[in-house]
Amino acid sequence: MKFTKVLIKGKLVKRYKRFFADIKLDKEVVTAHCPNTGSMKGLLDEGNEVFISKNDDPKRKLKYTLEIIRVKKNLVGVNTHFANKIAHHGLSNNLIKEVSNNDIIKPEVFFDKETRFDFLVEKKKQKTFVEVKNVTLFRDKKIAEFPDSITSRGSRHLKTLITAIKKGYKSYLLFLVQIQGIESFKIAKDIDKEYYKNYLLAKKAGVIFLAYRCKISSEEIKIEKKIKIINA
Repeated sequence: MKFTKVLIKGKLVKRYKRFFADIKLDKEVVTAHCPNTGSMKGLLDEGNEVFISKNDDPKRKLKYTLEIIRVKKNLVGVNTHFANKIAHHGLSNNLIKEVSNNDIIKPEVFFDKETRFDFLVEKKKQKTFVEVKNVTLFRDKKIAEFPDSITSRGSRHLKTLITAIKKGYKSYLLFLVQIQGIESFKIAKDIDKEYYKNYLLAKKAGVIFLAYRCKISSEEIKIEKKIKIINA
């Protein structure tokens, strides 16, 4: 996923009301749209280097969008709107070896009236759901974690992936780690015990969990390599 315009470097002042972030540029402070509704735990220290994009569409209230934050020397992609674009690129270019060489890739497919999964892929008539979770939390320098706050929606997706298996689908959950240089991944069970419980149930039921790290720069973000999931 390539950025269509050159990103602008600045310093984070603060993020507030979930969707706003004040950014200090050379001679001014601008307000950028924050396209991440999560807690962004560990990313929001004042003075962190950030990269923002600019859009001159007159219909937009905010001309800037927060794209990347540098934390502990690691670049972190924080625009959750890009997660599915990155995953789609990975699926289309066989960067996710466990779900490669697909005949059909369909984004945003409803499983039932309440749940829509990120992708339905088909290969040799086998239908597979792939749900993507964007990962930006790392409390240890080399270990990414999910979730960064309690996620009832995430637990519901796990339960529905189990139901999909019972109906003949294969089910994958891809933890898309948008953190540069991370070496492994684990579930943050101290943050959401219920999610961890459902993760174990889903794993036992046959849901396949994958963690892939992204390569991040101010020019593009794309899937780089698979990383190990640590079993707690």
